[in-house]
Amino acid sequence: VQLVESGGGLVQAGGSLRLSCAASGTIFRLNAMGWFRQAPGKQRELVARISSGGSTNYADSVKGRFTISRDNAKNTVYLQMNSLKPEDTAIYYCNMLFPDLPVGSWGQGTQVTVAS
Repeated sequence: VQLVESGGGLVQAGGSLRLSCAASGTIFRLNAMGWFRQAPGKQRELVARISSGGSTNYADSVKGRFTISRDNAKNTVYLQMNSLKPEDTAIYYCNMLFPDLPVGSWGQGTQVTVAS
């Protein structure tokens, strides 16, 4: 399984970004998918999850601001991030989940930096 994240960048606080994760080498539509992030000096954390059926869950820290979605025809999962805060600064990764633990190989991630 190969996962390739993109869409990160530098944005001002209050701004928005849309991350994409393209998956190959798996039957994408059968997998729950998640977006993780890792800030400097902190552990990697799960911030959003989407089931194979489209049900979503979010960490409290991003609830109401982030939206995870998937396009099974494109083997891609997205993370729409609105009202970004400096504390959202991190490297963002996607991965397959079973049921809530990452089970695939990590990609290179995409850097999100939110300036105050």
